[in-house]
Amino acid sequence: MAYGRPLAVVTGASTGIGLELAKCCAGDDYDLLIAADEPLINDAAEQLKRYGGQVEALEADLSTTEGVDQLYQKVGGRPVAALVANAGRGLGKGFLDQDFKEARRVVDTNITGTIYLIHKVGNDMRRLGEGKILITGSIAGFMPGSFQAVYNGTKAFIDSFSEAIREELKGTGITVTCLMPGATETEFFKRADLMDTKIGQEKKMDPADVAKQGYDAMLAGDGQVITGWKNKMQAAMAHVLPAEQLAKQHTKEAAPGTAKH
Repeated sequence: MAYGRPLAVVTGASTGIGLELAKCCAGDDYDLLIAADEPLINDAAEQLKRYGGQVEALEADLSTTEGVDQLYQKVGGRPVAALVANAGRGLGKGFLDQDFKEARRVVDTNITGTIYLIHKVGNDMRRLGEGKILITGSIAGFMPGSFQAVYNGTKAFIDSFSEAIREELKGTGITVTCLMPGATETEFFKRADLMDTKIGQEKKMDPADVAKQGYDAMLAGDGQVITGWKNKMQAAMAHVLPAEQLAKQHTKEAAPGTAKH
């Protein structure tokens, strides 16, 4: 069956970077299938329809294989030109003070659901011999995240995973790009219970700017993009400073109560 526009699948598209990435796709004449685990995804779909393409929204829990299966079924066999795997969760406070169900949900959303979706759609792309995959990692993956230990650990996995499968898929017609933002002005910090921390209160990057850099990198087939000069500097320092020093520095940013200092 022939389609007039290519299809982009964007997860975590209800707000923030995900919504801005969906706008980038819509403005570039993609049809959209967007998903998130909250009703706001339907409001996002109404915003995106003004770009003129077809927009379908799905409210599903992408931390579960069942939720990912729901999304994949919505694709309905249509070729996916761009898979934007942006869904993610954060969680603040010390690991032993966290609700373990919430900690596990961070792992299941950021890792399990993400790689399951990429496995399903990536195999379809490989059969067709073309496709673009953009994965939202983070510079958090470069440093031990004291008071965000689970989140930073999941992003370390994603940053590494994206580079690995990029190498595996060379010559297949599929490109893999990892978007690595730092702190961005989104709902992430409120949802992760980080508003009483220094990082929760500091000035952050504009999600539209972050998304545009990630989208352009995906179109160019680049391996990774770190957004903003400050984040590039942090990433460079993370590769040379001892892990113990990085963890200590992260405490100053993410420990509860640091917003007061």
